[in-house]
Amino acid sequence: MKTVQQIAMEIVAREGGYVNDPDDPGGATKYGVTLGTMQRLGIDLDGNGRVSEVDVKRLTRAKARDIFIEHYFHRPRIDELPPVLQASVFDMYVNAGANAVRILQRLLNEMGQRIAIDGSIGPQTIEASFIAQSLAPAYLADAYGIARRNYYYALADRRPSSRKYARRRDGGKGGWITRAEEFISPRYHLTEAEHAARVATWG
Repeated sequence: MKTVQQIAMEIVAREGGYVNDPDDPGGATKYGVTLGTMQRLGIDLDGNGRVSEVDVKRLTRAKARDIFIEHYFHRPRIDELPPVLQASVFDMYVNAGANAVRILQRLLNEMGQRIAIDGSIGPQTIEASFIAQSLAPAYLADAYGIARRNYYYALADRRPSSRKYARRRDGGKGGWITRAEEFISPRYHLTEAEHAARVATWG
């Protein structure tokens, strides 16, 4: 099993370098760490007393890794979920914050657990996750990954400016979808035809 450090470095690599896409609500971002996150955490890398895009540009891979492990893995208590879920929920938390947990909580409710959908991992979510794992040990990770993929499609349905993240210019699967499918068994990946049918209404 991969260590949390290895998973975090894979996230850093997947997120890529500095970008400031006006269609991305996160704004200036490097290795998946947004300006807002750095401001919230007070990460002033140039020491001028304020956190700006300059600090985002100065962020190193190692610093991004450490931010993810501390603030996106341990503090949200993802490390207390069943190991089979940790990598995908961790990756999604970096990408979508508390929505990663809400996706899990909705899934657990669909599997018969009755817990609040509040975006926070507490004793009920942890217990429900382990119960779900005991009931469907071979499918829980795939079920979460599929729910995550569905979340991305639904988000793009609602927000046309985000569709470029779910569908490439040539019509193929965009980064959001391929990212979700990295955590889904190949047998549950959508074919290109299935993907095309899913996004056909986008025009």
